[in-house]
Amino acid sequence: MSLNQLIENCKKHDTKAQSDLYKLFSSKLFAVCLKYSRSYAEAEDNLQDAFLTIFKKIEQYKNKGSFEGWLKRITTNTVLQRYRNKKVFNIVNEHAIENTELEVDEDDISIDYLLQIIQELPDRYRLVFNLYVLDGYSHKDIASMLDITVGTSKSNLARARQILKNIIENFKTNQHSQLL
Repeated sequence: MSLNQLIENCKKHDTKAQSDLYKLFSSKLFAVCLKYSRSYAEAEDNLQDAFLTIFKKIEQYKNKGSFEGWLKRITTNTVLQRYRNKKVFNIVNEHAIENTELEVDEDDISIDYLLQIIQELPDRYRLVFNLYVLDGYSHKDIASMLDITVGTSKSNLARARQILKNIIENFKTNQHSQLL
């Protein structure tokens, strides 16, 4: 069955087609959920919520643009919805934090460890960091998505980078002293 036929069957609330669509895209969408969630279990819950939203809104998909991109947008928005109404964002004085660039050498730190420490960031920093650095959204887009100001987005990104930089520097120092 073609993807277009699968989508059309999902629009008719065909449970077999919904199951097939879930099997086809769940691993990719789970990766999106995991990126924005605090834990594996929370990511699983977010994935289920995302698919409920996808099946509820699938009639809105008009076969324009990438279906996978549409699914990822719905999934990202579903996960972010959990945080929109919470007061998880802080304004950090932008002048108090230097513009911190993260430089990570793959020989010094594994990608798994890097993803782990990103996932452990407080919600307000993790969400902005992932949206800006990993997904390439602008601060204006992030502000709109999270219902915050552009300044809050920038300051939370700066704070996230500072926290990650400190963790990575401590990790490297500990690795180096263990070698001595």
